[in-house]
Amino acid sequence: MVQLPLPNHIDEKYVLENINPEKDVDGLTSTNLGKLFKNDSTAIAPATAKGIMKLLEDYMIQIEGTNAVVIGRSDIVGLPTAAMLQNENATVTVCHSHTKNLKEICKMADILVVGIGKPEYIDMEYVKEKSIVIDVGTNKNSDGKLVGDVNFNSVKDIVEYITPVPGGVGPMTIACLLDNLMEIYIKNVQK
Repeated sequence: MVQLPLPNHIDEKYVLENINPEKDVDGLTSTNLGKLFKNDSTAIAPATAKGIMKLLEDYMIQIEGTNAVVIGRSDIVGLPTAAMLQNENATVTVCHSHTKNLKEICKMADILVVGIGKPEYIDMEYVKEKSIVIDVGTNKNSDGKLVGDVNFNSVKDIVEYITPVPGGVGPMTIACLLDNLMEIYIKNVQK
């Protein structure tokens, strides 16, 4: 497993592509990401994206037929989460720092996944009533307190569900990383 981000002088793509895709516990090789986008059941999914999907599953959130908006297009969170939501038949919109009309797009989301990297950026003006909000952000606010990308207090009474920061997606990421490790181990023992 490679802990990202790497220092600037190290070529991240080179390092990741030298991981054996069958032992890619964090699912970040182009082979595993490609398989994920092809809805190939042998793909090893990035742990955070897998954790998001497990949260939705455990809370019995209907994904099929929903409008899902993912803010952020990283290989670790945004793009794999979008692929996994799409694989479950959601209509997915991926937004980023150059997206125009972000508030209007987010307001249409039944499921909103936020990994924008800005403390408490998303407030009640961005969310649809009774939507599901998954906050992937970990930031420190001006008081030094750990907060997410979503202003929790602003949206908590509007939405159906929202993940807290800390204690929401982070523990699921760790659990799914261990789940990936065990799945890889079992596959290799069976060979």
